[in-house]
Amino acid sequence: MSSVESLDPVVRSKPRKQRVRTLWISDVHLGTRDCQADRLAHFLKQYHADRIYLVGDIIDGWKLRGGFYWPQAHTNVIRRLLTMSKRGTEVIYVTGNHDEFLRRYSALMLGNIQLVDEAVHETADGRRLLVIHGDQFDVITRYHRWLAFLGDSAYEFTLTLNRWLNHWRERWGYGYWSLSAYLKHKVKTAVNFISDFEEAIAHECAKRGLDGVVCGHIHHAEIRKVGEVDYLNCGDWVESCSALIEHWDGSIQLYRLAEAQAQEAREVALVEPAA
Repeated sequence: MSSVESLDPVVRSKPRKQRVRTLWISDVHLGTRDCQADRLAHFLKQYHADRIYLVGDIIDGWKLRGGFYWPQAHTNVIRRLLTMSKRGTEVIYVTGNHDEFLRRYSALMLGNIQLVDEAVHETADGRRLLVIHGDQFDVITRYHRWLAFLGDSAYEFTLTLNRWLNHWRERWGYGYWSLSAYLKHKVKTAVNFISDFEEAIAHECAKRGLDGVVCGHIHHAEIRKVGEVDYLNCGDWVESCSALIEHWDGSIQLYRLAEAQAQEAREVALVEPAA
């Protein structure tokens, strides 16, 4: 059984769908063993959204070139997105560096699905946000591609450890936790790289006269102010299992799977004594 219910004991009950204005997800990396496809499909089933942005690296073309890996769970994510589109959700696919093979088809529209390199989103409260994957602001990816591939190999090793760690956490009844995301907060060079990336992309937004940016690429979910610019990073569905949600008043929430599981566990603990 490959459903999310079998992966995470605290998310067994059928969720009620919530109507939201916008969803943003990035860095799913379909086609890799570390993609958390079951968890993403479960997340998407919880929402009715008017619009969803796929903010790059949804399909990992780099890995698919080296060998084909595509289990049913990855097809289920594509099916879920197509179903949302069929039911009226506008799907905007913003290309990234791992799915850069799609950039030659930018501006393609297939029904309710649009392929672009970047977009500008206007929130319900009137803010104009640049939506872009963000690899254009990563010096290593842009100018030293061989270093990017080398770093990708080391990163993959960390993700393998992450996968085994969570296998045993699930066996013992614990929720999801990301070792690789934790290390990003502790390793000085990673912290400095993230800071430099945020500053560069925020500067571009200010230069364009925009209020903020929604991006991905660095697998580090965050909402914060960088100067006068609203910086919002979707995170990923490899490490942090996170997304951004715009509600009807224009407020934007950062969803993290680990926090959602902890909240559900607390709610279950409150209900059980009264049962």
